Amino acid sequence: MKDEKTNNDQPNPDSESNEGNKMAEEILNEIEMESRAEASETVPEDEGLLSKMGIGKKDKHKKEIKELNDKIHELNDKYLRLVAEFDNVKKRNAKERLELLRTAGLDVIVSLLPTLDDFLRAIKLIESAKDVTAVKEGVFLIFDKLNSTLEARGLKPMESIGTDFNPELHDAITEVPAPSEDMKGKVVDEIERGYFLNDKIIRHAKVIVGK
Repeated sequence: MKDEKTNNDQPNPDSESNEGNKMAEEILNEIEMESRAEASETVPEDEGLLSKMGIGKKDKHKKEIKELNDKIHELNDKYLRLVAEFDNVKKRNAKERLELLRTAGLDVIVSLLPTLDDFLRAIKLIESAKDVTAVKEGVFLIFDKLNSTLEARGLKPMESIGTDFNPELHDAITEVPAPSEDMKGKVVDEIERGYFLNDKIIRHAKVIVGK
């Protein structure tokens, strides 16, 4: 009986092994659960990082778009200023041309005023003059003065009588029998003198042509 009791008090090796395996399983399960928990916590952090990276890219694109819009506004402002400046220059030039047309003959007219004064004095003298020769000389002097003033401005009379008829220079009023054979097709008389201004025709001569 004593021996049986002794055997019952001794530990069972199989029972201890089972308990150890069970504890080991529990530990492994706890480790696995902790790993899963850590993994589940890591995923949101990674997703948050990606989200932050995405936001960074959007911010960069927004910045580039803003810079482009600012550049467009700047160029548009420059364009509007150039258009306004061009319009002002065009208006100023038009005004200057109009003013020039209004005063184009001012210099010539001022230069003719002394001759006009001479004519006025001559008219007064003619009314009471008894010496016709003196009056004629005075008129010729005034004419020479007028002619000299105009020639100084570039005016040159066209010499037509005795020259060949030229439609680029002459307007034929009529034709008359030529006084001689060598005057056929030539200007035999002049009704209105033609003029050049600095070698440019400003008035054609009105002439009579021999036939």
